Amino acid sequence: MRKPLRLFLLLFSLSLLPLCAHADTASDAASASLSVPASTAVSTSTVDQNVQTEAAPPSAAPAAPAPATQTQNRLDSGNTAWMLAATALVLMMTIPGLALFYAGMVRKKNALATMMQSFAVTALVSVLWMVAGYSLAFTEGTPFIGSLDRFMLDGMELHSLSGTPGANIPESVFMMFQMTFAIITPALIAGAFAERMKFSALLWFMGLWSLGVYAPVAHWVWGPHGWLLDKGILDYAGGTVVHINAGFAGLAAAIVLGKRVGFGSEPMAPHNLTLTITGAALLWVGWFGFNAGSAVAADERAGMAMAVTQIATAAAALAWMFAEWLKKGKASVLGIASGAVAGLVAVTPASGFVAPGGALIIGIAAGVICYWSATTLKRLLGMDDSLDAFGVHGIGGVVGAVLTGILAAGSIGGTEGSLDQVVTQLIGVGATLVYSTIGSLIILKLVDIFIGLRVSEDEERAGLDIALHGEHID
Repeated sequence: MRKPLRLFLLLFSLSLLPLCAHADTASDAASASLSVPASTAVSTSTVDQNVQTEAAPPSAAPAAPAPATQTQNRLDSGNTAWMLAATALVLMMTIPGLALFYAGMVRKKNALATMMQSFAVTALVSVLWMVAGYSLAFTEGTPFIGSLDRFMLDGMELHSLSGTPGANIPESVFMMFQMTFAIITPALIAGAFAERMKFSALLWFMGLWSLGVYAPVAHWVWGPHGWLLDKGILDYAGGTVVHINAGFAGLAAAIVLGKRVGFGSEPMAPHNLTLTITGAALLWVGWFGFNAGSAVAADERAGMAMAVTQIATAAAALAWMFAEWLKKGKASVLGIASGAVAGLVAVTPASGFVAPGGALIIGIAAGVICYWSATTLKRLLGMDDSLDAFGVHGIGGVVGAVLTGILAAGSIGGTEGSLDQVVTQLIGVGATLVYSTIGSLIILKLVDIFIGLRVSEDEERAGLDIALHGEHID
């Protein structure tokens, strides 16, 4: 384990050298004004960024640039307070929410290692987001990737405001809010290969994936002049960027790593569903920061996003529960928890665009379809998607993205559901799943070549807690 760790640290340091040269150039040109330069973080999808000029009411149309005034540059303390709270809620989704949710579903001998994955990803991606991820996702560049104008957060000052129209929050808060999205997305992938990946391989894969896959897709959808943003995709809080992206990366990982030792012949039941239901509850509560926080303001649209999130989640939990009840004769705790997560996933892209009735439809559809994908589809594909990262997040993300195009209400987000919008949504879904799958396969193969992806069979049978971390649960 020491050799891969030294190799990881050495290559990570070397990878920063060419970027440092760029940073020196960018630093000379950095602005010191109160407002954020035009080249940096602009509106995310959460502040009418997907509202098309033709369909939007006059008040939502982009305003002509106006001279900077003291009022325009004044911090909005109400919006800032809400975004600070929302950021903390989204971070809670990963640690402790996802960590507990996943840890309860694995076998006891792998519970600590599974929680360690979520915790380590949180730390690793936080640093990478500060170094380059934020800049690549949210600065002016090409339609496919941003620049390094904010390398090492260069130019972000105490009084810098986010470029999000009308929000008037510190750029530091906007950066942190988006960091929590960048953290949970790769952490979700770990559910697909639970109980069999080397810890050193996990660090390399997650780091490279965060910069090479997540940041570009975030730029496509939410960044300045991202090609999917300009095409008019509706993704309020991450149906494509987070869930489809993570779900199909998980599919690639499950295929490349193969099945767990004894899969299909040995019992692999969850060791502690108390942890899982607690984690699901934390995810549910934290998701209000995810969706309602994506308004980047404490306003009426944030309130509607919160309402539809609750409705869709409850509907999906019930739909999964009843589908399982009808098929198996019993309603399980794992089932209702998984159904709730499926509803949260599916309503994510729609939360700023649909009315309560649309949210109810999305929730019911997500509960039934994700139950099918996590059971029947997984068996048909013959893969070991250990904790249903693909079945819930990949498929749930697709369901939500497509239904957003159908059920979007112009009175809420400025864009009415239509066939043209569905086509746009499908283009976004297709581009994201193809790029995520191919990019993930390439990174996985590279990591496998240089350090290997999978623990030995003896280590897997002993359990990753002992084999990788030298610890265990009594």
